[in-house]
Amino acid sequence: MDATWKQIALPGSAPMRTAMERLDRTAMQIVLVMDEDDCHLLGTVTDGDIRRALLKGLGMETPVGRFMNPNPVTGLSDEGPGSWQRTMQRHGLRHLPLLDARGCVSGLARFEPPREPERPNPVVIMAGGLGLRLRPLTEQVPKPLLKVGERPVLETIVEGFVAQGFRRIFLCINYKGEMIREHFGDGAAWDADIRYLEERKRLGTAGALALLPQRPQAPLLVMNGDLLTRVDFVRLLEFHRRQGFAATLAMREYRTQIPYGVLDLDEGYRICQMTEKPVQRHQVNAGIYVLEPEVVDAIPRDTYVDMPALLGELMAAGRPVGGFPLRDYWIDIGRLEDLERAHAEFAEVFS
Repeated sequence: MDATWKQIALPGSAPMRTAMERLDRTAMQIVLVMDEDDCHLLGTVTDGDIRRALLKGLGMETPVGRFMNPNPVTGLSDEGPGSWQRTMQRHGLRHLPLLDARGCVSGLARFEPPREPERPNPVVIMAGGLGLRLRPLTEQVPKPLLKVGERPVLETIVEGFVAQGFRRIFLCINYKGEMIREHFGDGAAWDADIRYLEERKRLGTAGALALLPQRPQAPLLVMNGDLLTRVDFVRLLEFHRRQGFAATLAMREYRTQIPYGVLDLDEGYRICQMTEKPVQRHQVNAGIYVLEPEVVDAIPRDTYVDMPALLGELMAAGRPVGGFPLRDYWIDIGRLEDLERAHAEFAEVFS
């Protein structure tokens, strides 16, 4: 039960503008419309209610009481989490106002997706980078422990894997690795089994995999520790298995617009075609990989090997390497401008 429901409570006379600001600031996707004594629930307002009101021509100063949902689904505070979750799942809700015996609001339940089954695939997160492009921020704190959304980036990554059933996690550490080890410990606080691959010297994003204490028995997930993403790792694994690849990397479309008119010439300098400010599209490496166990077997110990070099060797040997089209949210926080963007987007994407 969320006890902060009063942050999203408004009187029926509050204007639409205030409801929109409250939705944006709290990122809770619902506003509770209360009576004058701030006890009884008159209705609720969501983004959908505001969108429909705007389409009807209502203005930003329209009182929320005019376009709220006056008959929202509610739960009873003494029913318990199981009942609340079933109610939200049945009605497709993200939040459920809870009422006490007097009919007064006493809390707000959040929908929690059913727990994913534990998956056998180990996960390695590369968390040993120096973070040179983010200095001076990384002079005292390793890049994976920089906070976005009031918690470290690496914490969000770990929680994302655990939520999808991946609980056997290895953190590859080097620069200020003791701070990462101290923060996560054995992972019990995150319902994970976290262990550490400690680089005594820099081994690269593939060479560090030779530090694994034993051969993986299932395809291995590898991810850079400076990424924020909503990728479905289960879909990625299923794609990898279905395609029969030795290795699969997640790929993103990257667009570059040339700010000038581009000319195509024939051999005699005659212009054949002129394209004004064309957009070029490329598929780029998103820093998330799936590797078959035999690929890990082939990585030499105590040798610097980057992942692109490893994948290049596989392709040169005729082994199939595939690209998984990643269209979920993804951002690399390795540059200051991207870190700032991640701050701005975090509440909306990860709430």
